[in-house]
Amino acid sequence: MELKELLTYLVNYEMDIQANPEITSIEMDSRKAGEGCLFVCMEGLLFDGHDFAEAVAKNGAAAILAEKDIDVNIPVIKVKNTKKALAVLADAFYGHPSQKLHLIGITGTNGKTTTSHLIEKVLRDAGKSTGMIGTIEMKIKDQSFKVANTTPDSLFLQNAFYQMTEQKVEAAVMEVSSHALVQGRVWGCDFNIAVFTNLTQDHLDYHKNMEEYQYAKSLLFSQMGNTYNKSDRKVAVLNNDDPASKMFERVTSAQVISYGIDNDSDVRATNITIGSQGTSFSLQTPVGSRDVTLKLIGKFSVYNVLAATTACLLSGLDLDQILTSLKDVTGVSGRFEPVIAGQDYTVIVDYAHTPDSLENVLRTIKEFATGKITAIVGCGGDRDKTKRPLMAGIAANLADHAIFTSDNPRTEDPLQILKDMEEGVDEGNYVTIPDRKKAIEYAVEQASANDVILIAGKGHETYQIIGKDILDFDDRIVAREAIKAVKK
Repeated sequence: MELKELLTYLVNYEMDIQANPEITSIEMDSRKAGEGCLFVCMEGLLFDGHDFAEAVAKNGAAAILAEKDIDVNIPVIKVKNTKKALAVLADAFYGHPSQKLHLIGITGTNGKTTTSHLIEKVLRDAGKSTGMIGTIEMKIKDQSFKVANTTPDSLFLQNAFYQMTEQKVEAAVMEVSSHALVQGRVWGCDFNIAVFTNLTQDHLDYHKNMEEYQYAKSLLFSQMGNTYNKSDRKVAVLNNDDPASKMFERVTSAQVISYGIDNDSDVRATNITIGSQGTSFSLQTPVGSRDVTLKLIGKFSVYNVLAATTACLLSGLDLDQILTSLKDVTGVSGRFEPVIAGQDYTVIVDYAHTPDSLENVLRTIKEFATGKITAIVGCGGDRDKTKRPLMAGIAANLADHAIFTSDNPRTEDPLQILKDMEEGVDEGNYVTIPDRKKAIEYAVEQASANDVILIAGKGHETYQIIGKDILDFDDRIVAREAIKAVKK
């Protein structure tokens, strides 16, 4: 695309050199900025892209998008906000790809990953070609790719959507984090359906308080567009049991469909029975009622299924088709995932890293546990400190035995993190073992028949961040090795 054609999408800019080169790519990383690219100068926490302008010009960049004055021999397009301009230009450069997809966004503190995987599975089973972007991976049909953030930046997203359209993907499902919403990473994404799971304490190191956190989540619904087109319908799917949904309903112009358990909702589960092998409930929807039996366990799983079912109904799928697809799902990687190595007790690995998610998981375990419950819990460093004593208190109160250990301490002192946690409990049923591997081994060594061990906080992660180092560490592998060692 020629530069001047691309710039027609911007309403206000200055351009020093009047030229019209062919733009063959858009780049934010100076290491990737080569011949024919439009290099976008972004000011980050560690680096300022403006400092690399001269280098990318020498490497053949066709033009530079900047917020500051730059003296180079190629066109410089100066704007007030390169982040917003990038979102506009990336969307235009790739041909507005999200408008060609049935795009479903999911936001909330807990349940985003599971709900997105459930939706993607149902759509795929119904014969739809799908894409997915989230915490664990990005998928385009059957291909998987690693992603750095739950919700990548706008340039990455528009490129990903373009790749999906090139491969004839019909529907895409995407987790949308609060950070991404505040930072404008999803500007330009044309969501057809936006799903809200729940709002509980997390990320207060970034958002400062729950009001700001709720505001961040509300942006997904307020940015859904303001037209009512039958062929491009916008719908907000809201958890009617969460008070934040009232605000989200006020800020969105989209039509709203509710789901819930405790309160009367458009899609509702009642008569819930939770067991060690699965969950059953009665389901009421606008298109009929059904008795549902799942292999997924817990009330939080019911919420995820309700959200996924509602989104899939709105995507035009048949209710029985949806439930048939969901009935055999056993879970998502690192979400209430059992570790089985021939032991006579249960070991569960779960991503629970917030007070609410930890409480949900432990209460679910208490529904079926016949032996003692041990909870292994840590809290990440350089993150919300206020949730540390809360999580420790929940573990100590709901488990028979709690083990406090390291999660991803990052640049914080692991011992200080554990001291912060200990402020939430009185003397009692807990021990502190800073080494996560030793904590897991200790729990396994103490386990008896029918006990349940919960290893919480890291879930699917295959690493541990200590200082600046990213070390190999997988709770599931460590637990399995510990079980085998004890059996020997």
